[in-house]
Amino acid sequence: MAKTKVITIEGIDGSGKTVQFKALKKLLNSRGFSVELRSYPIYESFFGAEIGRYLSGQNGVQAVDIDQKSMALWFALDRAESFKGYEDGKTDYLLINRYVLSNAVYQSIRDCDLGKPDIIDWVSELEYGHFGLPRPDLNLFFDVEPKCASDNVDKKGFREYVGKSKDVYEKSTGIQQRAREKYLEYAERFDDIAVIKCTENGSMLPSAEITAEVERELVRRGLL
Repeated sequence: MAKTKVITIEGIDGSGKTVQFKALKKLLNSRGFSVELRSYPIYESFFGAEIGRYLSGQNGVQAVDIDQKSMALWFALDRAESFKGYEDGKTDYLLINRYVLSNAVYQSIRDCDLGKPDIIDWVSELEYGHFGLPRPDLNLFFDVEPKCASDNVDKKGFREYVGKSKDVYEKSTGIQQRAREKYLEYAERFDDIAVIKCTENGSMLPSAEITAEVERELVRRGLL
C-alpha cells in the first residue's frame, strides 16, 4: 500500500488557514485523490477541551502563563489520542490544520518564554519520537502580516471554546508577530517548511491566487 502524503497547514491566528485547508482538499479531490482532514486542537476531546479552557482563561489560568513544556504536552496529548488506530496508506493525502510545528512555535514565543531557548527539538522528540505521530512531507506556512491576520480574527464570529472573543494568543499582537518571525526562522532551518506569501502592501492576496501558489509548491516538491 502506498504511503499517505502528509501536508500541514500552518500560520499565525487569522492567516486564512481554514480557507486554504478546504481549498487544497477540493484541489486534490478534483485530481482524483482521496483526502483525510484533521484539525487541531480538537476542542470536543478530553485534552482539547482543557486546551480551550486555557486559551480562553475560563478557569482563571491562561495558556500564556503555563510553562513551555507543560502547555506543549496538552497539545501533543490531544493529537496522540486522536491518532490511535491511524492507518498509513488508507488515503492518498492527510491534510492537517495546525500540527506539531505550531506547538513548537507558540510555546517558544510567549511573554513568559522570552529569553529561553526554543523547544522545537523537544516537541519533535515528544510528538514524532515518543508518540510516533506521522512526520509531514511538507509544512505549508501561510505568511500573513499580523495586522491583516488580526482583522481576519475579528471576522470569525462565535466559536465554542471562546464565544465571540479572541483567545489569549489572538489578543496579543506581540505573540502573533513573534510567532510569524519564529515560523520564518524555522523555514530557514528546515527543508520541509514552505513559505506561502499571502499579503501584499498590507492587504490579503486573493484566495485563488494563494491556492494556485500552493499547487505550484506541491508540484515543485514532487507531492502532486
